[in-house]
Parts: sequence; C-alpha cells; structure tokens
Amino acid sequence: MTHSTPHQAAHGTHPHAHDADQADILDLDAEVLAEHLAAVVRWLPVGDAPRRIVDLGCGTGAGTFALLGRFPEAHVTAVDSSAAHLDRLRAKADALGVKDRVRAVRADLDAEWPDLGTADLGWASAAMHHMADPARALRLVHDTLTPGGLFAVVELAGFPRFLPEDAPADAPGLEERCHAVGDRHHAARLPHRGADWGPVLAAAGFTVEDERTLAVAVEGGRSPAVRRYAVESLRRLRGSVADALAPGDLAALDRLLDPEAPHGVQRRGDLTMRTERTVWAARR
Repeated sequence: MTHSTPHQAAHGTHPHAHDADQADILDLDAEVLAEHLAAVVRWLPVGDAPRRIVDLGCGTGAGTFALLGRFPEAHVTAVDSSAAHLDRLRAKADALGVKDRVRAVRADLDAEWPDLGTADLGWASAAMHHMADPARALRLVHDTLTPGGLFAVVELAGFPRFLPEDAPADAPGLEERCHAVGDRHHAARLPHRGADWGPVLAAAGFTVEDERTLAVAVEGGRSPAVRRYAVESLRRLRGSVADALAPGDLAALDRLLDPEAPHGVQRRGDLTMRTERTVWAARR
C-alpha cells in the first residue's frame, strides 16, 4: 500500500505497472502544482529552520524537494511503501545534486513503524487518508518529533477537475457525475478521505496552530502538463467508474479520451485544473 497517491488505480492493473503509472501522475501533479506547493511550504510556521525532516508517504518526492528547497541545511527521510516511487525519488535527488541530503526508507506505515530517528518537521501530503489507523500513525509521528517540532498535514478536498461545468457539449456536467460515482466507490475503501484532521491531531497530543484551505486553479489552455494531467486523471477515473456509469456517459467519456476526437481532452483549449487542499500545522 502506498500512502502518497492522489488517485486510485484502475482495477486489474499489475502491481509493478500500477506503481509506475502512479509515479507518472504524481510527477504530473508535482509539475502542475509546483508553485502552489512552494507557497504551502513557505507558509509553514516552523520557527527555527528544521535540520531533520520526515516526509511520510513521499511518493516521487514533490514534498521532499520542496522542503529541501525551502530549508537548504536540512536532511529529509522520505518514506513510502512503493519501491518504484522511491527509485524515482532517488534518481531525482541525484539529478538535483541533493542525494546526500535524502534518505529513502521503504515501509508500510500501517505495519511496523520504521526507525526514523527524530525530526524537527514532519510532512504528510495526501497520505493520512490512505492509512488504516491514522490515529495510531499520528501518535507515532508525535513521538518521532522533537519537543516543539511541527507536523504539517496536507489533504485533498477532492480529486482535481479540469473541464468547464457545461462540458462536454453532448453530456454537460459529465465530469461531476463521474466524480460522484467515484466518491461512492472510494467511500468504503478510503473512509478517512475528507476528514477534519484537527481533532485527530489534538487527540494524538498535538496543538493545532493553524489551518487553511487553499483553492487552486491552473489554466491549461497552453500547458502540456495540465493537458497530460487531465488525460491521465480522466483515464484513471474511467477505470474505477466504468461499471457504474450510464451507457451514454461512458460513451461521452470515451469520446473525451479519444486522442483523435475533435472535442477530446487532448484538443481542448478550455482546460483548467481546479482543486482544493487543506493544510493543518500542528505542534508537539
């Protein structure tokens, strides 16, 4: 189980292909939201610059590298259950010349907690809602931090949207209907998605110092990355909702994903990546 994915995989995917596919969309997410992520990291009320950071559910390293950029003296322990994600993270660290500042640890955070040492700053982005017992994980994070250390939880308010509300012309509102089906599909598998983490952090011994919800809108008319992100997101959404969609909506979604279709996603100039993320900053 990987604690870093902003999307769930289509059914029937081979695990290795699934991890590589996830890694690609995590990289797209990091590219499209780079400025937003940098702003979140700048906002963190850290006080003294942290020297030891733990990134839980690090994925391919979006948070890791944003944190290293903000805190040039810091070292990051990056934790994920996916070997493919960690391999990509190591390759990025090498290419960026920071491999001596990154320690990659493969671990399932729902199983035995790895030895992470102590940290001044903890970071978990789109990770907590994947955990089977997040209350336990938060208690362990609390014990990992030094006194006065900060833990930042970043969570999705929902999966990104890309199309105008009245699109496509032959099935207006299709994207919202697809997400509604997807939300029902994931409700049982991800019961903590959309949770208010403030009370859970407090119950684990943290003092929540600040919380904010950030709306993000990245216009994609001229952005190849946003276009690729839209295609991959809708393709993966199709994998999880196809069996429950009305036949007309499934056909309309397939037309959107058809690279040759005149009004398909790859040819549209009206894409905007829209999402919301909430950040909690909690002190030990």
